Amino acid sequence: MGRMIMDYDDGDFAVDVTGNMAVDSEGNWMMRISDNMAMEMDSGELHCTSSWGQDGENDD
Repeated sequence: MGRMIMDYDDGDFAVDVTGNMAVDSEGNWMMRISDNMAMEMDSGELHCTSSWGQDGENDD
């Protein structure tokens, strides 16, 4: 399972699926924009998030 990412805008959690994509508990796909920002793919809204870490940090 990927790293848990906190979405500060709506209080939801997302799970890091790949280095740049995550899915939240409601099934919304989020794309990493920066270390602390993601875009909700359906709506295009930007969300402030907890740190996604550095690229490749989650690689096994």
